[in-house]
Amino acid sequence: MADLVEHFVRNHKLENKEEYRRLLKCLEDEEASAHVRAEAVRLRKKYYGEDVYIRGLIEFTNYCRNGCYYCGINRENREVIRYRLTQSEIMTCCEKGWKLGFRTFVFQGGEDPCLTDEWLVELVRSVKEAYPECALTLSIGERTFESYERLRRAGADRYLLRHETADEVHYRRLHPADMNLSVRKRCLWDLKNLGFQTGAGFMVGSPGQSYEELGEDLVFLEELKPEMVGIGPFIPHRNTRFAGEAAGSVELTLRLLSVIRILLPKALIPATTALGTLGPDGRERGIGAGANVVMPNLSPKKKREQYSLYDNKLSEGAETAEGLEALAQRVEAIGYHLNMDRGDAIAIRKLTI
Repeated sequence: MADLVEHFVRNHKLENKEEYRRLLKCLEDEEASAHVRAEAVRLRKKYYGEDVYIRGLIEFTNYCRNGCYYCGINRENREVIRYRLTQSEIMTCCEKGWKLGFRTFVFQGGEDPCLTDEWLVELVRSVKEAYPECALTLSIGERTFESYERLRRAGADRYLLRHETADEVHYRRLHPADMNLSVRKRCLWDLKNLGFQTGAGFMVGSPGQSYEELGEDLVFLEELKPEMVGIGPFIPHRNTRFAGEAAGSVELTLRLLSVIRILLPKALIPATTALGTLGPDGRERGIGAGANVVMPNLSPKKKREQYSLYDNKLSEGAETAEGLEALAQRVEAIGYHLNMDRGDAIAIRKLTI
C-alpha cells in the first residue's frame, strides 16, 4: 500500500479507479496523508508560489429549474425567497469589487429559465466593456453548445460546472429522472472545446458515496484536465430529502484537495465556503492542503442568506468583500498572501514534469 502512495507522488497519476480507491484508503494513515500533502504543497508553490488568488463572487439569481435532491434552491423548495438581480444591480456589485481591487468576477446562479442568451450576452459585454482587464467567470449550469459559444464570443473567460459525481448510479441517487450525467459531461467537454478555462468538481461525502465513486471522480478529472477544480464537503439543507444525512468529512476533503493538486498540478483550486462552514479554520486548512483560490462574496448583503445551497452557509466576516482585510490577515498568518490579479490558470495541456 505504501508503494501505491509513493507511485502516485512520483508519477502524479494512477491507472484506474480501483487504484484511486486504494489510494484513498491508504490516506487514512496520517503518515501517508502527510506525505501526499507535502507533495501537494510543493507543487502549488512551484507553480503559484505563496499566492492565493481572490475572486469576487456575485450570486445573482436563486431561481432554478432543476430538482437536485441535495440543493437548497432546487425547484421543489417552496420556502426559498427567490430573487434575481437586475443588470444594473450586478454592475453595481462589479463596480464595488473593482474599487476594492478585484480583477476576477464570478457570476453564479441557479439554472434560471429567464437567463436567455440575449440577456447574458448583453451582461457579459457590459462588464467587459466597463472592465476590459477583468476575468469573467460564469457558473450557471447546463446550456447548449451554441449558447456557450455565444457567451464565449461575448467575452466570458471561464466557466464553472461542477459535475458533483462521475458515477452514473450515484448520480441517479442525487438527481431526478429529468437530469442526466451524460449531459453534464457533454457540457464540460463543450466548454473545453470552446476555449473556456473550465472548472469541474464534486461534493465529498454526499449520500451513498464511497471511495469507489470518488475514484471515478478522479479518473474523470484526469481525463478532462479542467483548469479549475472545486470540491467541498456535502452539507445537508433542512428543506431537501437529505436533511437528516450527516455532513461530509473535512478531513477527507482535505486529503482529496492534496490528491487533486498532485493530479492536476497547475489547476486553480478554491478553498471553499463549505470548508469554512464546517470548521473555523477550514479555509486555512484547505490552503495548507494545496488550494490556491478564495472567493469572497460581492453579492448585496440582503440577498446573501437567500442563496442558501446548504444550511448555515457563511455569509459574513472573511467570507465577504467587506471582510477583505480580515481575510488577508488570516491568509498571511499561515504563510501565504492574497493576490488580486486575474490569476489565470497555467495551460495544463502543455504540462511537462
